Amino acid sequence: MAYVDRVERTSTTAGGKVRKTVRYRVRYRDGAGQEHAESFARALDAERRRAEIEMQLQEGRWLDPRRGDMPFRQWAEPWVQTRHDLRPTTRARLETTMAKQVLPTFGDVPLRRINSARIAEWVQELMAQGYSAATVRKAVFALRQCLQAAVDDRRISFNAAIRVNLPTERAKTPRFLTQRELERLVDAMPDKYKALVLVGGYAGLRWGEAAGLTRSHIDATRSRIIVEHTAVEVHGVVHLGQEPKTRRSKRSIPVARAVMRRIEEHLDTFVGPGADDLVFIGTHGGPLFRGTFGRHVWRPAVKAAGLDGFTFHGLRHSFVAILVAAGCNVREVSEWAGHNSVAFTLTRYGGLFADGADEAVDRLDALLG
Repeated sequence: MAYVDRVERTSTTAGGKVRKTVRYRVRYRDGAGQEHAESFARALDAERRRAEIEMQLQEGRWLDPRRGDMPFRQWAEPWVQTRHDLRPTTRARLETTMAKQVLPTFGDVPLRRINSARIAEWVQELMAQGYSAATVRKAVFALRQCLQAAVDDRRISFNAAIRVNLPTERAKTPRFLTQRELERLVDAMPDKYKALVLVGGYAGLRWGEAAGLTRSHIDATRSRIIVEHTAVEVHGVVHLGQEPKTRRSKRSIPVARAVMRRIEEHLDTFVGPGADDLVFIGTHGGPLFRGTFGRHVWRPAVKAAGLDGFTFHGLRHSFVAILVAAGCNVREVSEWAGHNSVAFTLTRYGGLFADGADEAVDRLDALLG
């Protein structure tokens, strides 16, 4: 049970006047028998809180309000370290998002003081600072996950970030290279990295998949590239032999024989004989670092080829376009590109596939006479 006490206090002002104040204190014991008290200026507010507490205690929903007094930063920083379910790169991005976007605003705010109105204002502030819709959405998702963990730990009763309106993220139109442009980029690359463009543009490897590629994953006899592992760069360290992004990322990719012959030439010239020797290494040996490679090799070559702004990931778009042009169906494209699902392939690249409407008209004519 909860009770309301009327508490009177008297004090003397600097002028010698006696002033009386009245407070209303709600007293109750939690399920463990520990006593609690909350103070209110109005009797009505105290009675409402008393009824609420009794209902919460009866239904097992009561939360110790003191647990929600913890500053958000004190809760969030250990929470990030417990996210062992995330891939190293995803966890590193989460740490960056929390440090740059979330903690500067909410770090010193008690958990129970974070409300939907303040979060909505924060979203507008991030947009006004020039952050992209994608970055803002990731920041809100990070805050939402962190607050949900606090709900699960019974520090707060609800997640204030769940129903906050988010900016719309417009998907960029994929940029495809023609075969002539792709070959121009190959020619602009230093000899030891020409094959890197080949495995990106003609086999659709992601950066990490290409950087972690070893000799054993090149099946020249069957003209296949096998993706089983990936390289992951976290805080300036490249970790080899990591699990790929998704289950479907593990795949066997058919490669044109003419392209495979050029990859074999690269193996003979630049790659050691061991099965675990990396197909591509940095200028001073060791694994490739994306930032260093981008500054010193990729961007100069892209500029020389007249393809300013083109990214390594854009090679995957070109790979998909090549597969479609070769007559591959959507299931094959999705499988060999390592997409999460056929639905994603259709959503992202549906415009490349012929819709078959003309053939359908002919078949309907034949059926209906």
